Amino acid sequence: MEPDLSAVDERLAEFEADGYLLDADGTDPNQQYLSGFDAPDPFVTLYAGETHLLFVRSLEFGRAKREARADTVERFVDFDYDRLREEHDRREAAARVRATFLREHDVEHVAVPPRFPTGTADALREQNIEVTVDHDDAIETARATKTAAEIDHIRTAQRANEAAMAAAEGLIRGAAVDDEGRLLAEGEVLTSELVREEIEVTLLRNGCALDETIVACGADAADPHDRGSGPLVADEPIIVDIFPQDKDSKYHADMTRTFLVGEPDETVEEWFELTDQARKAAIDAVEPGVTGAEVHDIVCDVYEDAGLPTLRSDGSAETGFIHSTGHGVGLAVHEQPSVSQRGGELEPGHIITIEPGLYDPAVGGVRIEDLLVVTDDGAENLTEYPVALTGE
Repeated sequence: MEPDLSAVDERLAEFEADGYLLDADGTDPNQQYLSGFDAPDPFVTLYAGETHLLFVRSLEFGRAKREARADTVERFVDFDYDRLREEHDRREAAARVRATFLREHDVEHVAVPPRFPTGTADALREQNIEVTVDHDDAIETARATKTAAEIDHIRTAQRANEAAMAAAEGLIRGAAVDDEGRLLAEGEVLTSELVREEIEVTLLRNGCALDETIVACGADAADPHDRGSGPLVADEPIIVDIFPQDKDSKYHADMTRTFLVGEPDETVEEWFELTDQARKAAIDAVEPGVTGAEVHDIVCDVYEDAGLPTLRSDGSAETGFIHSTGHGVGLAVHEQPSVSQRGGELEPGHIITIEPGLYDPAVGGVRIEDLLVVTDDGAENLTEYPVALTGE
């Protein structure tokens, strides 16, 4: 899969820079996208019409030559690092190697992303390499538009995500309720932690992993990013938000469902119906040329028409709809484009979430999230998982 780096070429021309430089390990999405290589230690990737890799150590050299999307793969030792270390401290020797590497590829001026290491930038400047920070991050911009292969990777991750959601829902829906209103699974109190464990095991069996997920009940669910902890209880909404990464492709998926065991009160039932209405209205609006801001406005309209607060109506609101409608998904679980008050124009190949929700500690929280790809004439919903609060 060859990335489309035209946005990077345009940024280099704008800056009159000779190349775009990264210094990060393989977990960095920009590094994954540009180099096509995953390594646990930081390495340098230079894009200057061609892609060149530079490793501090030889450990990854052979594998990088086989696997990386690079025209050249080189090491510090190829640029006389051992002799330089006899004459200079490690920082100075490394700076000289990086500068020589750049000049070997006719680069005297580099553009770097906003999170580029300050130490590396300073050291390069001391070697008379000009460094310009690309605050708009051209590589992230390039990453926003997915190829057919990337869409397939995300679709695969979403199928694993849905298997994990089914496992979580099975535990929750199948639970009994004890005298204290707690959910029980096989006679044991069912907790957020136990449901997360089931999610993580299911994802591993389907080739995915994640560092954390959200299983939040009651007041915990009123904080959109509270992971949740402790016993799950009946008659209160339980938000399950899963955002795994496929271990092979490194691409993510993202989905949220809200479940309830027992009887929802009128407020929770109303909130769920409004949120599903907002989700459907937003999905129907997604097409090329529509802005993320316009899609976000549609969700806000649904909630505000029902008399509920949003950040659009009150920027200091702490209850109601207190986040954006969605975000891009790819090598990072949160990336461009934005579906928010400032969201720009959507284009074919953009993959976005639509995730309206309502929150109040006195009620709990409700959120429903689907994953869409913008197509030439509309959008395809990559999420096949059903939406139901009580399962009845």
